[in-house]
Amino acid sequence: MTGTVIDVRAVRDQQRAVWDHVSQGWRRWQPDFERGAASVTARLLALAGIGPGLSVLDIGSGIGEPALSAARAVGPTGKVTGIDLSAGMIAAARDAAAELANVEFLVGDLETAQLAAGSFDAALSRWALMFAADRSELLRAAAAVLKPGGVLAAAVWGQPQDVPIISLGFRVISEQLGLPAPPPGPGPFSMSDPQALRADFEQAGFAEVEVSDVVAGFRFDSVEDFARFSRDVLPPGMKQRILEQRGSIEDAGVWNAVAAAAREYQRADGTVSLPSLSRCVRAVAGGAA
Repeated sequence: MTGTVIDVRAVRDQQRAVWDHVSQGWRRWQPDFERGAASVTARLLALAGIGPGLSVLDIGSGIGEPALSAARAVGPTGKVTGIDLSAGMIAAARDAAAELANVEFLVGDLETAQLAAGSFDAALSRWALMFAADRSELLRAAAAVLKPGGVLAAAVWGQPQDVPIISLGFRVISEQLGLPAPPPGPGPFSMSDPQALRADFEQAGFAEVEVSDVVAGFRFDSVEDFARFSRDVLPPGMKQRILEQRGSIEDAGVWNAVAAAAREYQRADGTVSLPSLSRCVRAVAGGAA
């Protein structure tokens, strides 16, 4: 993004508005999505060595994971703090955590949250870092709140063609509406290159940076279910374009096209299997663990 100037505050405000808008949709599909995401969540907990008694930070918690899984892993002697800039997403996370006494969720961004330096044994982040307005600032902030030797384990998406759970619906809708490619900047695939990913962490002061791939096995009961999921989590800007061009968010032409594209991934029993690639990073703050 050389030569591109980003208004950090504007990006954060936009991200907050987007995630607040889609929070109910993500809440609706949480059980289905988390079944597919479980392999990535498990990998992150293993990479970070999450176990009883640890203090853990979850960066960009969304509707609750991997903070909820970490809370179960650290047990009553441990503590998990999740943070996300979207109040709507955090409300869903808090509802999901109602029976867990050892997890709290904060509304805000890590860069300005003023969490105490060196206060966490480990940090996690699942599919959130790519949306940071200033990635370097976020990673430096993550390193600062970890104890020396603390581990950050994070997942980001691979290349669009390897992540149909996210890219398929966006591609079809963009084709239907004749939308241009998105401009460079924060977005779901902005950290998909493994070499650049490793460099981002190293430049932020992390050591022993390791990148590995995990495939998440997302599945829907039908192509129509996938189209409904895509509609429910679609950002408001794209919904507005559908409304402007087709007169209704529920335009059958758009959503029938999404369902038709999902048939490429349909199995003999009618379910839709969307294996999607994550890059998982393990990085150590402040020297050797």
